[in-house]
Amino acid sequence: MADAAPRLQGLFAQVLGAPLPVRIRAWDGSQAGPPGAPILVVRNRRALRRLLWKPGELGLARAWVAGDLDIEGDLYATLDLLAGLIWERGEDARTLAQALRDPEVRAAVRGLVRLAGPPLPPAPPREEARSPRRHLHTKRTDRRAISHHYDVGNDFYEIVLGPSMVYSCAYWPAPDSTLEQAQRDKLELVCRKLGLKPGQRLLDVGCGWGSLAIHAAREHGVSVVGVTLSQEQAAYARKRVADEGLTDKVEIRVQDYRDVRDGPYDAVSSIGMAEHVGADRYLEYAADLYDLLEPGGRLLNHQIARRPQRDETAYHVDSFIDSYVFPDGELQPIGITVTQLERAGFEVRDVESIREHYALTLRQWVARLEADWQRAVRLTSPGRARVWRLYMAASALAFEHNRIGVNQVLAVRTPESGASGMPLRARTWGAPAGG
Repeated sequence: MADAAPRLQGLFAQVLGAPLPVRIRAWDGSQAGPPGAPILVVRNRRALRRLLWKPGELGLARAWVAGDLDIEGDLYATLDLLAGLIWERGEDARTLAQALRDPEVRAAVRGLVRLAGPPLPPAPPREEARSPRRHLHTKRTDRRAISHHYDVGNDFYEIVLGPSMVYSCAYWPAPDSTLEQAQRDKLELVCRKLGLKPGQRLLDVGCGWGSLAIHAAREHGVSVVGVTLSQEQAAYARKRVADEGLTDKVEIRVQDYRDVRDGPYDAVSSIGMAEHVGADRYLEYAADLYDLLEPGGRLLNHQIARRPQRDETAYHVDSFIDSYVFPDGELQPIGITVTQLERAGFEVRDVESIREHYALTLRQWVARLEADWQRAVRLTSPGRARVWRLYMAASALAFEHNRIGVNQVLAVRTPESGASGMPLRARTWGAPAGG
């Protein structure tokens, strides 16, 4: 008798304390759950074993990456339905230990164990990072973490990012603008906030595939040093620089920002890089960038932020993101970022939240990945493509629902005279290049 799906619906409802808001289709062909709802496909018993051995997000992530779980229907709608039940139950939600005090829950778990089959733990998918967490954010561990995320093939990133090859939040003039236009507007906004002028020197920390360095040199006449820890990014960026005829203006290095010694610079950009720094190293990061600037020089720090918690010591890194996307990455509230920059000596002059812009950007990246799915799988692996699809879709929803944000913080190494060099009405940011 094909009855795995109704049994799973009942067992999950007992364990989670609420019915699943999606249908289940199990490996035996059975289905159960709300009619017309998105379908959670449980392809095999191994998915259950993953959840039993690693209850919660990591077990779900392993089952998704391995292809043991899938979703039929609207991915965003499904994640929204599941989020409150599984991922966002809040500080007052029952922990697994508390839930297991309930005899009915214990009986449900025993039922899942019987349904799951042989109790041996499945091996984690090969896409899972295995980064020891006792030596966070040394130069060696940072190189390994960056390589895990970025050295997966430039061709793959071309599919996701498009011709701009910018892997950070775009700046949308309108929701129906093209991704390429929105990314160009973001690059231009950064340059204008930094007040770049011909002949100045810009340090681009975490330069990615060289897009900002090329734009700043070509449109604003500055000399740029871009640093990255990714060998693949650097090779790609150097070719782009050469193709643009900008080798006299742009130098791309494989170098840790902590090893840059050829300051001072007139401006420093750090776009989507500071999330990799780590809370314990953040003041050091801010101080290093401060020391690399001329008096009066500007820093533009573009960084994802999380919401503050009532108990900040309870913050923990998201296990799916840590294991599959950004090993050792950490988010902090915008208030802490501003405070750390000020402690390092900066005068913070402007903070702009562009949270909704990242949701639009991520939805575009997901659409590009889905439109060229088979090629993306061939260029990486089925598991890697599934990682990117899930994390970008879930992140889009997180930005839309204000669970995370992204901010551009403009700070100045203001000299002792107090002359910051900032215009009285900075938000105009001057005229666009060529305007």
